[in-house]
Amino acid sequence: MRGILSGKTRSLTAVADVSFQLEQGETLGLVGESGCGKSTLGRMLTGLIPPTSGEILFHGEKLSLKHHAGRVQMVFQNPFSSLDPRWSIGASIAEPMRRTGLAAEIVREKTEMMLRQVGLDPSFASRRPHSFSGGQRQRAAIARALIAEPDVLVCDEAVSALDASVQAQVLNLLKDMQEMRRTSYVFISHSFPAVAFMSDRIAVMYMGRFFELGERDAVLSRPAHPYTKSLQAAAFGRSAGTLVPGEPPDPFDPPSGCPFHPRCPECRPICRERLPEAADIGGSVPHLVRCHLYG
Repeated sequence: MRGILSGKTRSLTAVADVSFQLEQGETLGLVGESGCGKSTLGRMLTGLIPPTSGEILFHGEKLSLKHHAGRVQMVFQNPFSSLDPRWSIGASIAEPMRRTGLAAEIVREKTEMMLRQVGLDPSFASRRPHSFSGGQRQRAAIARALIAEPDVLVCDEAVSALDASVQAQVLNLLKDMQEMRRTSYVFISHSFPAVAFMSDRIAVMYMGRFFELGERDAVLSRPAHPYTKSLQAAAFGRSAGTLVPGEPPDPFDPPSGCPFHPRCPECRPICRERLPEAADIGGSVPHLVRCHLYG
């Protein structure tokens, strides 16, 4: 990725050394501060941004919009901008079915059924997005994504713009729809509680890399990386973690060694010199940590 500053072109690595496998019906939660690469990774998984190196495989085949259109869908943060204001909610939800050749009556019936499943009255189909609340618009966005019956749903900050009570409703809706359809989720959020509620596994991102990846319960009960401990301390008020000062570094000018070392309370000399490799700290399933304290 490139940016221009003061007439000079500079490059940054938005996502690097990221590798994982997503099983059917599983939710992988991506958590981290703004700018850590979560949304870029989400867009790569949907084919909206092609990776400059590496591969994204879908059922063993290289992911492409041409061959896998509809199989991977995305719910964006702001449903007001992701829904066409000129179209009715019903037309937006029905759009993924227009290329399938289904009869108009079947499209209408499936649209009404999907509206019911996401908690909206079918009579709302004729209304435009501006007449809905934020929570209702997000329900419509979820309906549009799921009506294509995707194998994978990427939720990019799908509840961060909603009030707390509405957030809970939408999170429960996503859980119910997943149980019904066995859809795999990649749930992206800066909210550790939301990720903890939704996920089977949790990946903690910092400066484009996974700094910790493991089963939900292991990451929550035995956080290993100082950054993970800090995020949990901020989210849950845990004394086991130390709130780290400052902001993430400039991605166009990252620090040497481990990019977290300028903020890390457990920084060692080697942290300033060398990027740590991911190490498996044990358990019944892999629990990977990228930190010089391990391995």
